[in-house]
Amino acid sequence: MAGTASAGISPAHRDGRVAALTEREELRLQARTPGSQAMHSRAVRSMTGGVPSSYQARDPWPIYLTHGRGSRVWDVDGSEYCDFHNGFGSMVQGHAHPAIVRAVQERIGLGSHFAMPTEDSVIVSEELARRFGLPQWRYVNSGSEATMDAIRIARAVTGRETIIKIFGSYHGHHDYVMVSIGTPYDEIGPPDNMASLAYGEGIPQAVVDLTVPVPFNDAPAMAQRIEALVAEGRPPACVIMEAAMMNLGVILPEPGYLEAVRDITRRHGIVLIFDEVKTGLCVAPGGATGRFGVVPDMVTLAKALGGGLPSGAVGATAEIMDIVASDRVKQVGTFNGNPLTMAAARASLLEVLTPEAYARLDRLCGLLIAGCDEILRRHGLPGYTVGISSKGCVHFTDAPIRDYTSFMAHQNAALPELAWLYNANRGVLMAPGREEEWTLSVQHTDADVDRYLDSLDALARDVTS
Repeated sequence: MAGTASAGISPAHRDGRVAALTEREELRLQARTPGSQAMHSRAVRSMTGGVPSSYQARDPWPIYLTHGRGSRVWDVDGSEYCDFHNGFGSMVQGHAHPAIVRAVQERIGLGSHFAMPTEDSVIVSEELARRFGLPQWRYVNSGSEATMDAIRIARAVTGRETIIKIFGSYHGHHDYVMVSIGTPYDEIGPPDNMASLAYGEGIPQAVVDLTVPVPFNDAPAMAQRIEALVAEGRPPACVIMEAAMMNLGVILPEPGYLEAVRDITRRHGIVLIFDEVKTGLCVAPGGATGRFGVVPDMVTLAKALGGGLPSGAVGATAEIMDIVASDRVKQVGTFNGNPLTMAAARASLLEVLTPEAYARLDRLCGLLIAGCDEILRRHGLPGYTVGISSKGCVHFTDAPIRDYTSFMAHQNAALPELAWLYNANRGVLMAPGREEEWTLSVQHTDADVDRYLDSLDALARDVTS
């Protein structure tokens, strides 16, 4: 589901307005968050950067939260926000959902950890097999662990080392995939020979060289690069990709693209991994795999799986998982299948993320897309809206975004930051950065959608006035 690009306004006028409004809104946010300022001053003395993860950092300080309920969260200053951030897409169930609270409360009194299997882990794997059409599952504790284990399994199954990823996609913070994520436009390279570049320091060059990026929505470029690698004597073990890109806002697969990728990987004996850490249970009962009807060899899940508890899973065919069952690949982890996580996942799958819940998410997404596109058209602000169930975003751009190259060439870098400030100052919490998207929860309402649209309308009016 996507809108159409709207007519532009004078770039010079727009850029000047955006800079002035950004300064105004930043000062307003700082005045509204003295408690977060004080908490940050305390935090930096013992916690690096004052945050648990670099993706939570923000200058001059982040917003520190205290609690959440339903579709709302509250910060240390007592301000309420409608939460469209939702833990970087983890909380499609909403906050403190009664079914998940009940399941965790019942489980904690029976013991929180054994490093031994429980029935809930069996129930969850049965339900995931039913939803995704892949019969065998193992658990981990994060999306990074899920993609790391999936790649290791694929390498063992194929006896190959090289991996293919989509340029610009984020698949976790392990060395295998910290390659060609955030890269300046002039360093990307041509579609059939894109550059392998480390994402930050500390990643061995030998690992970087084993990870080969290709563009999204370009099956011929993928086929050409794979054929070149085969000719060099290093055929890929796997292609790891999101079926719909979720790290550049939202970019949907073009018609026939996923089917072509499936054909290419089969032809070359390459394991196809759909990284559904972000899409997964957020876009359909069987994730993007079910939504688009293309079944990969492996699927990785995390984020929304645990209903707010650290979680992850790897699903695959029985043939692939035989290498784990036979202990040739060591797929291990002390907290894998933790009882609390499995209780929350079981409640989420069986009681929360129902067909009715997905119908509700689809309806709310439709309202957001239509409302955002109407605002952009009415104010003449360049951009269009893309969404799929709980996920969506406004691309502030004068041209369609179909991959990382077009994102870098056409996306306006300043408007998303201003939009984040407008939202925060009007009681809407979004994930930071122009690469992020909104995540709806099953507890969001039409009124929550209206609050988001009101904030966008104020932004568009002020930028174009």
